[in-house]
Amino acid sequence: MTIPLPEHVPAATESPAERVSTPVDGVDVLGAISPSRAGDFMACPLMYRFRTIDRLPEPPSPDAVRGTVVHKVLEDLFDAPAADRTPERARDMLVPAWEGLLEAEPGLAEMFGAEGPDLAAWLASCRTVLDRYFDLEDPRRLEPAERELYVEALLDSRLLLRGFVDRVDVAPDGRIRVVDYKSGRSPTEGFEAKALFQMRFYALVIWRLRGVVPSVLQLIYLGNGEILRYEPDEDDLRATERKVEAVWRAIRLAQESGDWRPSPSRLCDWCSFHQFCPTKGGTIPPLPEPEPPAADASVDESSD
Repeated sequence: MTIPLPEHVPAATESPAERVSTPVDGVDVLGAISPSRAGDFMACPLMYRFRTIDRLPEPPSPDAVRGTVVHKVLEDLFDAPAADRTPERARDMLVPAWEGLLEAEPGLAEMFGAEGPDLAAWLASCRTVLDRYFDLEDPRRLEPAERELYVEALLDSRLLLRGFVDRVDVAPDGRIRVVDYKSGRSPTEGFEAKALFQMRFYALVIWRLRGVVPSVLQLIYLGNGEILRYEPDEDDLRATERKVEAVWRAIRLAQESGDWRPSPSRLCDWCSFHQFCPTKGGTIPPLPEPEPPAADASVDESSD
């Protein structure tokens, strides 16, 4: 059977995860969650509701689009022969990557102009970020096993974990390194655990899938040229599993009670939903009417 669609997800919505998700036969799956959506709920239950249940539109930002384009270049760079994986090659790939994204989403062009950054300056900032990558790694010496890998694993609790991993490196002796690119700056002291939650989530999924605990989780921050590494163990990943299941139970409780309370923090500065948030003087919209589940639909809990 296919994964049942929860009531709050519109049946017409299709994400990249839905297109590659595998059926979970013979299991009555509770639901599915990605590290992004789990992180949203932990940061602010009301933001989770706006983004996942109401599906309110969020205007793209130059920073977010920069991250998308840079990720695409770094993914495709490894298609080139090792000797050709140079800063010059990456710079040459930048404009085609941007044009490909613009073809898929023409509205992104509206970010630039009189009220936004200049396109040429923005592309130059993308080149700066890409150049910084080569200060941190030499891609000529790397042969990733996987890039933009979709992963999913079903826990014993019948909760499905899913997401996309930027890169997986596998050593000759079988050791696994999970790598994620971040176009922003590394977290300040005290925020590393939050940054690593996503990586522990991916490590948990890979452990459940392959029976191997990844040796290294590596976050590459291209905004300021730093690398954050962590070596997980089974105890770490069991704790992560318990945390994810607790987040899911809290999400279901909020859905049943209708209590999606805001959680004000410094992250509010980057939130797109101020007009709907009571802490910012906004008005919470009514919940959308649920749609009936589709027999062949998958759960959309999109990731980064």
